[in-house]
Amino acid sequence: MLQDDGSNILAAAAQNAASLNAEKIASQQGPSVITKVDSLNSAVKDSLANVSSLADMKDIVTGQNPILKDALSELVELTMGFIPKLIGCILILWIGFKLIRVLKSTITKLLDKRNAEASLKGFLTSLVDVLLKVMLVIMAMDVIGIKATSFIAILGAAGLAVGMALQGTLQNFASGVIILLLKPFKVDDYIESGNYAGHVKNIHIFNTTIRPFNGRTIVVPNSQLATSTIINHSKEPILRLEVTASVAYGTDLKQAKEVLMNVINNDPLILQDPAPSVCVSNLGDSSVDIAMWMWTKTEDYWVVWKRIRENVYDALNEAHIEIPFPQVQVHGVGDKN
Repeated sequence: MLQDDGSNILAAAAQNAASLNAEKIASQQGPSVITKVDSLNSAVKDSLANVSSLADMKDIVTGQNPILKDALSELVELTMGFIPKLIGCILILWIGFKLIRVLKSTITKLLDKRNAEASLKGFLTSLVDVLLKVMLVIMAMDVIGIKATSFIAILGAAGLAVGMALQGTLQNFASGVIILLLKPFKVDDYIESGNYAGHVKNIHIFNTTIRPFNGRTIVVPNSQLATSTIINHSKEPILRLEVTASVAYGTDLKQAKEVLMNVINNDPLILQDPAPSVCVSNLGDSSVDIAMWMWTKTEDYWVVWKRIRENVYDALNEAHIEIPFPQVQVHGVGDKN
């Protein structure tokens, strides 16, 4: 009886308060809010009608209401069940990345012991790194509840879009395999391809790193190297170096050729087999051009290339052979000659 009386008193008081508040709002804001006020009154009446006692009101306020209590319990249970999975996922990723790093180092050491090519070593280590990291991520997703089958199904459904997006990447990967199989170049070779020239530093699964003489780093996609013309200056054991020396018209060509041949013979890095040669290559506008063809080992090529021209200049000066510069002969209108 007391509970019922208290409930009725509470409901009546709340209803009276809502009515007074509605009248006050209506008087202040006019007839435009009467509909909203009536809706508020109805909501209050419905809410209070579901409260059968003061105990129900107390349960809602204190969180002891069964529906609210069950919802909170499920939320806590879900949270407490997910946190360990999240921690496990983080630990798997942290430990996994460290193990992958150790495994890459071990593979590198094994390849070094077997004297594997540097290009093959870089390609295999980068390939193992990518594959292991993909497997690790799938494993971590499975721990937090994202099944690998679901993940694969999603990728399968989006296969066309992914294939289009990865078309260039897959082409670079296939080109990297072709480069390793056909071996048009290897690490430390000096190559030219299009506008790029330099020593090959690394061959990865998707790109190749080239280092030119200026110390920059050029990253070229493997597909570009596999489908374009490549000049490999390091493929053969010996290379021919060609240098042109110009002398003035009227110079004793026999003497000039002897001087240039002496320059070649006095350089210990220039090979005598194949035999070097010196010959007139062009009769220019202001000079006679003499070509010097000489062979050297590939590893000595750039050393000879840098010093041979200086040696030619000094030798021609010592022999008092004129090195000409461009000249233009001008005749006047009245000049009979």
